[in-house]
Amino acid sequence: MATMSPLSRARTAEPAVVPEESTGQLLSQITSDLQVLFRQELELAKAELKEEGTKAGKAAGMFGGAGFAGYMVLLFLSLAAVFGLAQVMDEGWSALIVAALWAIAAAVLYRKGRAGMRTVSPKPEYTVQTLKEDAEWARHPTK
Repeated sequence: MATMSPLSRARTAEPAVVPEESTGQLLSQITSDLQVLFRQELELAKAELKEEGTKAGKAAGMFGGAGFAGYMVLLFLSLAAVFGLAQVMDEGWSALIVAALWAIAAAVLYRKGRAGMRTVSPKPEYTVQTLKEDAEWARHPTK
């Protein structure tokens, strides 16, 4: 004969008669439940903000990396390109051509960093959603 778990026995047993609670006890229980709910919502908001902060930090790192890489590349390769083109044309024109090429590279890196920043949401979406659900439940607790 299989044994039943306490949970399954509780489901099959006759419903226990619950003594009516006083208004003070009910208010105390509601206050306690609201405190727990509020703490859970704060924890959810913290988790969401931390996640969004991480994404923002990575995107900011991309901007910083793009700036530093652009500077180093511009410094060393530009000199080499200018001197190389100066063998074929005037030095002024060779410097202008090299500067235009690095301007294009900087624009591409900027767009990539900006695209990364656009994925960052400053509003904790899940927290807002659950708060709306909580407010709806508070208005209509029997639904």
